[in-house]
Amino acid sequence: MAEAGIDRSKTYVTNAVKHFKFEQRGKKRIHSKPTAGEVKHYRWWLEKELDLVKPKIVVALGATAALALAGKPLAITKNRGPVIFDGHTGYITIHPSFLLRMPEEDKAAAYKTFVADMKRIRRLVDDQKIAA
Repeated sequence: MAEAGIDRSKTYVTNAVKHFKFEQRGKKRIHSKPTAGEVKHYRWWLEKELDLVKPKIVVALGATAALALAGKPLAITKNRGPVIFDGHTGYITIHPSFLLRMPEEDKAAAYKTFVADMKRIRRLVDDQKIAA
């Protein structure tokens, strides 16, 4: 966010699903992806947060967030970029943890693209300030 010029103190970060499942592996707890049913179950909570926070833009970081905001599965690669979520200006991009899991030789390019997404998100917010 810093590289993109986004002030973290002016952002609201939340999770689409309000509980975490995990699998114990020795001393480590490995996060488990929520099911579509769990995402649907918590969607009302996310909608209430959006009503209260009134964000200028809603950013879906990854497939789970995109599912929660769109109400249907969306492929990140096909839908990456600006979108409207139930009347909210939005943007879909990868989850930052995806960068950690990808092959080493692909990380630099993927990180550069992710930062470019963040810069585009910042510009979308800046454009809203001018239009308002």
